[in-house]
Amino acid sequence: MKKFRKVLDGLSSSSPGGVASPSCGSAAGTPTAHAPTPQDIHVQETLVSENFQICKTVRHGFPYQPTCLAFDPVQKILAIGSRTGGIRILGRPGVDCYSQHESGAAVLQLQFLINEGALVTACADDTLHLWNLRQRRPAILHSLKFNRERITFCHLPFQSKWLYVGTERGNTHIVNIESFVLSGYVIMWNKAIELATKAHPGPVVHLSDSPKDEGKLLIGFESGTVVQWDLRSKKVDFRIYYDEAIHSVSWHHEGKQFMCSHSDGSLTMWNLRNTARPIQITYPHGKILKDGRKESCKPILKVEYKTSRNSEPYVIFSGGLSYDKSGGRRPTLTIMHGKAITVLEMDHPIVEFLVLCDTPYSNEVQDPYAVVVLLEKDFIVVDLTQSNFPIFENPYPMDIHESPVTCTAYFAECPPDIIPILYSIGAKQKKTGYSHKEWPVSGGTWTLGSQTYPEIIVTGHADGTVKFWDASAITLQMLYKLKTSKVFEKPKAGEGRAGELVEEDPYAIQMVSWCPHSRLFCVVGISAHVILYRFSKHDANTQIVSLEVRLQFDSEDVISPSEAENNPCFSDPSSPQPPGSPGSGTQDSLPCLKVKSRPVRMPPGYQAEMVVQLQWVDGEPPQQITSLDINSAYGLLAFGNCNGLTVVDFLQKTILMCMGTLDLYGAADPYQRLTRSPRKNRQSTSGLTELSDNQVSMDMERSKSPTSESRENSFSRSRSSSVSSIDRDTKESVTTLQFGESYGRKGDALPTACLWVGTSLGVVLLLPISIPTEEEERMEEPITMGPSGTVLMLKGSVLRFAFLDCGGALIQSPYEVWRDPNGPEDPDRPRRRKLINFSPSSSQEACGDGHLAVVCSEKQAKVILMPTQAVLFTHNITESSFLLRADVVSVCNSVCLACFCANGHIMTLSLPSLRPLMDINYLPLTDLRIARTFVFTNGGQALYLSSPTEIQRLTYSQEMTDNLQDMLGELFTPIETPEAQNKGFLKGFFGGNAQTFDREELFGEAAAGKASRSLAQHIPGPMGLENMKAAAGGVVGDLARARIALDQRGERLGELEERTALMMNSAETFSTHAHQVMLKHKDKKWYQL
Repeated sequence: MKKFRKVLDGLSSSSPGGVASPSCGSAAGTPTAHAPTPQDIHVQETLVSENFQICKTVRHGFPYQPTCLAFDPVQKILAIGSRTGGIRILGRPGVDCYSQHESGAAVLQLQFLINEGALVTACADDTLHLWNLRQRRPAILHSLKFNRERITFCHLPFQSKWLYVGTERGNTHIVNIESFVLSGYVIMWNKAIELATKAHPGPVVHLSDSPKDEGKLLIGFESGTVVQWDLRSKKVDFRIYYDEAIHSVSWHHEGKQFMCSHSDGSLTMWNLRNTARPIQITYPHGKILKDGRKESCKPILKVEYKTSRNSEPYVIFSGGLSYDKSGGRRPTLTIMHGKAITVLEMDHPIVEFLVLCDTPYSNEVQDPYAVVVLLEKDFIVVDLTQSNFPIFENPYPMDIHESPVTCTAYFAECPPDIIPILYSIGAKQKKTGYSHKEWPVSGGTWTLGSQTYPEIIVTGHADGTVKFWDASAITLQMLYKLKTSKVFEKPKAGEGRAGELVEEDPYAIQMVSWCPHSRLFCVVGISAHVILYRFSKHDANTQIVSLEVRLQFDSEDVISPSEAENNPCFSDPSSPQPPGSPGSGTQDSLPCLKVKSRPVRMPPGYQAEMVVQLQWVDGEPPQQITSLDINSAYGLLAFGNCNGLTVVDFLQKTILMCMGTLDLYGAADPYQRLTRSPRKNRQSTSGLTELSDNQVSMDMERSKSPTSESRENSFSRSRSSSVSSIDRDTKESVTTLQFGESYGRKGDALPTACLWVGTSLGVVLLLPISIPTEEEERMEEPITMGPSGTVLMLKGSVLRFAFLDCGGALIQSPYEVWRDPNGPEDPDRPRRRKLINFSPSSSQEACGDGHLAVVCSEKQAKVILMPTQAVLFTHNITESSFLLRADVVSVCNSVCLACFCANGHIMTLSLPSLRPLMDINYLPLTDLRIARTFVFTNGGQALYLSSPTEIQRLTYSQEMTDNLQDMLGELFTPIETPEAQNKGFLKGFFGGNAQTFDREELFGEAAAGKASRSLAQHIPGPMGLENMKAAAGGVVGDLARARIALDQRGERLGELEERTALMMNSAETFSTHAHQVMLKHKDKKWYQL
């Protein structure tokens, strides 16, 4: 390897003005004296392996396949468990943490240690885990694996260190939270039920301690049996038998009665004074039929019975609808408040709900203020304090999957003004009718990190919508939503071909191209359509320009390579491509969708300007588009598929070029093939939204071209360059496109506008473009372009192009500075296009003219020196697998090539020397959803869709990994636990807890002995450096809490002295009055009183 000279600037300097292109890019000349040779290129590369490290940063979206829910009423944080072993912990906006159980077992139940900064999880593999939340990334402190019994229910009393664990066998075990070992105290099922009862009561489905006496444990069995167990005397106080299975139990706060929900849709109320029968049986949604029978109802899966200080109690439950009604109705949550019954219909099945109350004490008036409802695909919070029960506006991005995500794009270091303007436009799209109160899940702390820059994530969806998200500072907030389906007429029944092409989702987004500087936005849809949008702050009535293209060639079109060179398949640039060809039926010369022909009123934001659609040919649908690029400075849009390439001039609204892939070679086809008719094979389009396992993605942004044999076995094939194999493979797709300033031919002296074309056979073609420099001429004079005969070869399908100057700095594509197309005209200052050009010749002095082209395919990468086209560096990235994504990105003030491989490896290569810097096996198995959505961006960041509902962001930068702790939110904040309410003298004397309850005395080893070792196995948490830091953080938190507690304790001691003095005075007064009453009645007979 040669010595390298120091990198000049991170980005080449920009020079406003017109695009500095010669009048015709095809003018050949001799190289100038300044044209560099390979020996002249000496770049000192600054990136080393130590600059790179893979680390997950944050996960956004709705937890996939949720199973359970928990809430800490003091810390005000919420936890959601999932079927795949994930835990999401949410607090105020910015406080969003994802953790994963290594086993991947489903999370059955969650229990917060209220205000202690810890969480207990019970998993389907019968393991309990204790998580430490006093660190930014939670870690497991202890685990306890049950060997002989299956866990069904857990209960942790407030301010207790003993966890009750119910099992499938009906037994109840007790776990010490501090040491995470089993107590010898066990409540066996056969002791809990009567000896005369022969039937097993079933699994434990409920455990709770009595609000009146913590020494009484209520145990609910699935069969309908409920037992109150006296923990001190180790015997049963009472047993309740009911004919229907029990699903849940909820206490009245006074501990004198409780409510059960049952499998027949009934609610039963039981009073502890008489447990022989319920004092009340209700069927909230069941009516009595004419013959006297009760209407059969679905089970009530959960009920919450909450008292209120200023109104009637709340009874809130899920399910219970009658079978007749439930057939056509959605899942419901019912709120019974006094005599009023409100039924809230949900869009998805209810997984679990929780009623939020201010007090953590179960023996106080609850005063509920909200209900958290976890649905299968949504998460809502209902405001109970308002009579119409509005929902709160959710601050988390829980609606990423509102329609399935079909593609993603990630833009870091955006212009700083783009996020505020998108937010101001998007704010008008927001729904109304939300609760005016603050979001109740407000725990944790989060501050804006020091290293923040504007980042935007764009997601395309199956219903044709596109969403822009503010992703700055590892948060995610929706900015703006665009509905692409609005440019089309709604298809009528039996009309059009869209239904034949795509069973569902004819507007699904395949790929997007966005220039944040010019604010041009382009989308490709599954129905072989391209829509161009311009951004405006003003509304407008606009006629959408519609162009139709025939990009499919018939058998009569077979020509020799020499004829293709002399007669390229150009369309007349002054007129659009004719919609059909002679001999083709009118039925076939139609696109899949119909663009609205009338002027359309468009609100501020992105407004459609032009739609380009591919036509049906010979009864066959158009092939899906596989590549796209747009350039605002040139005013050109290019897209390709397995049949060829189309270039559109969107300023003049004309089709500039429509060529078959083979015609692009001219006489330079390295395989000397003849053009053949595309096979009449119906294309499959079912895979865009479902992403089934038997489909192969061309890369992250591109959809599969099912008629291309070169892609059929791409997971296992190896490329062959033999003529015989190429003859069998005439369907050569255009897989990537890139506009930029380059040299169209080896002899060119000056750079010109060029279109770089990469194909599925690893061929790179250059098309020089001649663009008029004057604005008036640009709008009237035709643009000329054509194949230059330049051909470069790589192994595998071409994925990415990028350009560096001879100093190693990245060259951006030219762009037009944004101006509002609907803004007010100034007659004194006519608006002109302002173009920013990053020409290679303007970005370097010492190195002379020329630039480096980085080309990356599925198998290898090459760095080519232009205009000599000498290959400087080649690196074979993979032999056994292939790349799904490759991007040239800026990291640590330098640039590198970042690659994601189908075998799960993430790699980075230095530029221009292509030295391997990092190679990490990130994903053990490649998921096709990940393959489609994985994308790299600048600043060492990347993202992919980790599940159908979640976006996972990660960093491959060591610097960001080191700073990640400062960017994440704190889950735990030191808060003093609220005091229990003072019950008053008389109530405390007559009705309070009879005696204090010491669980340690009952459950400790001294009294209960040790549990059987074979019953459960204790597994200590991983004690690494991270845990040591976490422990240190916990100590700091403890000190802060102790400091607060000391201050408040001093205040309370002062108040206690005052209360004691008042009580003594009150007692003396009471004694005096009692003595006087005694003297008054001392000598009277009983009948004189």
